[in-house]
Amino acid sequence: MKIAFVLYDGVTLLDFAGAYDPLTRLKTMGFVPDLQYCTCARQERVRSFEGMELAVDMVSPDLAGFDYVIVPGGNSIANLIRDREFTGWLAISPNKTTVAAICGGALLVGAAGMLRTRRATTNPALMEILKKFAHEVSKDRVVDDDHVITAGGVTAAIDMGLYLTEKLAGRDARLAIQKQMDYPYYPESSVPVPGKPRSP
Repeated sequence: MKIAFVLYDGVTLLDFAGAYDPLTRLKTMGFVPDLQYCTCARQERVRSFEGMELAVDMVSPDLAGFDYVIVPGGNSIANLIRDREFTGWLAISPNKTTVAAICGGALLVGAAGMLRTRRATTNPALMEILKKFAHEVSKDRVVDDDHVITAGGVTAAIDMGLYLTEKLAGRDARLAIQKQMDYPYYPESSVPVPGKPRSP
């Protein structure tokens, strides 16, 4: 199992870390011992919106080689959705690879053409923009639609990370990770159950 976390200049740290923390615990807590994960970008170092410089593990890898690709949002998405090199890099076929986007990351995935036939969510402030890319826009905290998963604003990254831990390793693993993180806010009512289709 291989997971890529996509980074870029202007990325929001909590969008990234909120998903990174629970997912990497799948390995550190022994639920998925063979889990491999790395950070990826178009350059060797990026600077977050908050000013933190981050060194990445891989520069411009073929994202289709990963099982999951996580795309956080950030304050530079207005430029990136018009950057054909960047959206072209993201534009993998969500078939064997599942793409998961947080907050404004949904707009990046949309600009890469992956939401035309799909239901998606994003930060409430970006819903109107998301309508330009997605077949249907939802207010749910996490939306899972045919290998493309989207989450709401910023803190929804934690919920999506926990949702993915359940998808990969089962509910008991998610509950154990959630307990270790001391995170009592997982919104069972607005997060899909892995493996079960949501009602329209």
